[in-house]
Amino acid sequence: MYLFLQQYWWFLISLLGALLVFLMFVQGANSLLFSLGRNDEERRMLINSTGRKWEITFTTLVTFGGAFFASFPLFYSTSFGGAYWLWMIILFSFVLQAVSYEFQNKLGNILGTRTFQWFLILNGIVGPLLLGGAVATFFNGSNFVIEKASLTDLGAPIISRWANASHGLDALLDPWNLVFGLAVFFLARILGILYVMNNVNDENIRSRGSVRLIGVTVPFLILFLAFLIRTLLKDGYAYDPATGVIFMEPLKYLHNLLDMWYLTVVLLVGVVLLLYAIVRTVVSKTYIKGIWHAGVGVVLVVLVLFLCAGWNNTAYYPSNADLQSSLTIANSCSSEFTLRTMAIVSLLIPFVLAYIAYAWWSMDKKKIDKEEMQHGELY
Repeated sequence: MYLFLQQYWWFLISLLGALLVFLMFVQGANSLLFSLGRNDEERRMLINSTGRKWEITFTTLVTFGGAFFASFPLFYSTSFGGAYWLWMIILFSFVLQAVSYEFQNKLGNILGTRTFQWFLILNGIVGPLLLGGAVATFFNGSNFVIEKASLTDLGAPIISRWANASHGLDALLDPWNLVFGLAVFFLARILGILYVMNNVNDENIRSRGSVRLIGVTVPFLILFLAFLIRTLLKDGYAYDPATGVIFMEPLKYLHNLLDMWYLTVVLLVGVVLLLYAIVRTVVSKTYIKGIWHAGVGVVLVVLVLFLCAGWNNTAYYPSNADLQSSLTIANSCSSEFTLRTMAIVSLLIPFVLAYIAYAWWSMDKKKIDKEEMQHGELY
């Protein structure tokens, strides 16, 4: 039962992470604010479009962190506590986003509307880039040390510590982390363009989006395929479930896809859906529903990546400073009682998702257009 609960909660964490990547279409669209919107009216339509969804993205980010804390507290204390500079920059960029939506058109705004728009662009670049880099450490490792014996030290009862003074920023020194971070950045732009084309009823914005879609798809495919192929061919972090000993296994992540063949099927389906959405949007002038095919595809692909990082006796948060300090689902999870109690609460998730879907549908019953901007705006 305990093993099932561990696997179950890693699946839920993976699903939340996948949904978060999809919802970063908000950041992707904002990063193209001055590219898709050529005048103040067009930019107001774009901001009002993403402004209706940014709270869902931010809430999912917080929920993702909270669920990780509850189900795998050792990861939370190690990553969020040790690599805090990386996470603080990410969170600060999201705070800038929230402030920008709220205050850019308020009376007494001494910074000017344009300044807050640049803050939205900053979040649109920094958020996906750094979150992608943080996720890439699940495959490339981080510099931390776990010392459970330190809990008995009354002077410094710290179970984990970062092995250097960078506190997470060293992740950006690994070029493959940057490759994946850039891939997530361009993916967010793809989703942002598809979302705007569906949500904003303006021919100028839609025609620009169709052109920009090609320009962001090419670098995304190059970066993502390079990261995926390199990950499948490199040594991975495995552990012996009987002893808990962690070791390097050649082609570990490729073995994961072969052993869990159903994940390979899901991965291929996700890739096909994403490519279908992109190609059909580019070739058809009337097709504007690409965000839904692409969204499902992205969720499936990212879900598989997370599951490959943690399932099949894999260390999901490897340590480059001390291999045996690497975190696995088994050695970093909460107690069986905690996981069982939370599993009962998790049965409410479908109802929450249904409410979000209804709220989304209610907000999008009418597409955003210039007429709405003339009668009032949300942001």
